[in-house]
Amino acid sequence: MKIVLVSPYFGKHFGGGEKYLIDCARILAGNHQVNIAVSVGSQNLKLQNPCLAGSPRAEAGRQPNTKQISNSQLLNIKKEYESFFDVDLSRVEFIATPLFSPTNFLKKLLWTKQFDVIIYETDGSLFFSLAKKNILHIQTPLKLSKSSPVERLKLFNWQVKNTNSQFTKKVIEKAWQTKIDVVHYPMVNLRIKDLGLRKEKLILNVGRFFAHQHSKRQDVLVEIFADLIKKYPQETKGWQLVLIGSVEDHVYADKVAEMSKDLPIKIIHEAKRQQILDYYQQASFYWHATGFGVNELKHPEKVEHFGISTVEAMASGCVPVVLGKGGQVEVLGESLKDLLWQTKKECVEKTIEQIKNEKLRMQNAQLADKQAQKFGLAQFKQKLEKMIYA
Repeated sequence: MKIVLVSPYFGKHFGGGEKYLIDCARILAGNHQVNIAVSVGSQNLKLQNPCLAGSPRAEAGRQPNTKQISNSQLLNIKKEYESFFDVDLSRVEFIATPLFSPTNFLKKLLWTKQFDVIIYETDGSLFFSLAKKNILHIQTPLKLSKSSPVERLKLFNWQVKNTNSQFTKKVIEKAWQTKIDVVHYPMVNLRIKDLGLRKEKLILNVGRFFAHQHSKRQDVLVEIFADLIKKYPQETKGWQLVLIGSVEDHVYADKVAEMSKDLPIKIIHEAKRQQILDYYQQASFYWHATGFGVNELKHPEKVEHFGISTVEAMASGCVPVVLGKGGQVEVLGESLKDLLWQTKKECVEKTIEQIKNEKLRMQNAQLADKQAQKFGLAQFKQKLEKMIYA
């Protein structure tokens, strides 16, 4: 079969949606002709390597550019994704698409006809497709109206619809008034696990620095850490908070840096994939605060939709002490639900309890590793193949 994977953000972002499609491509390329489509509006954008999957989706504007992308530009884009995600895409071809450009409707429609399967990771928009099978992946719980006749017809055009979490599924089914057929959790690389490695006095967070949409709220984590070491100076002696993430909002990043002055906090804005994996291995705890202060019923798009970084940390034996909203509740599951928090005080209390009790921390680390196994290759491949072949 000839398969194409589409996102309006290929060539612009290295987020969770791009990782999802790349994982799909790598699996399908074993038996099919697989392409990843790059919009003609992407070639003039300078690629950046955000340090984490999970970029804001719908708020990034598209570029009204109708120029063609050269083969060399497509190859460079491909190499950047291979480098950042540390994957082999030799069996996958990057091609140009007229979708998401001012190109006329007919040309876009005919472009889709050449494929047996299209997998589209939407930013909230929909398009008509003449592919034999159309699979829609919804990454973000956007409360958009899809009630117009045209939108209803577009939704009907997509035979299979999936989301990245039960949380997203619930929001989309209610807001879009459509059935979600499959919850297809992201695939997490479980090879990074090494529970035998000695953990350090380190609390970690990985996420891009921006203040809009589902901000990772590093500012909140700095405040919590300051409270932790102030209240428990002896117990937290030698402990450090490490924040890893590229800068999308310089004003916000500067604010976090200023808050971190005179505190044992390390901020890394440019990190290679291997450096991130090394920190996962070293860290004892993983903190996450996306959605702090947000009413997730009113603004589901502002909480964590799933939380790949949390699962990666768990697979490395980090104990997750994370905000109990959005997809993070599913990530931790029933066995780790006591580690979810809603207030800064709760985060401090749940962390210090385990700093004081190494046996408890090790028990939770083992539970975290076991829970992370649910998001590995086997489950991902099984559901992907079911959507393709059913």
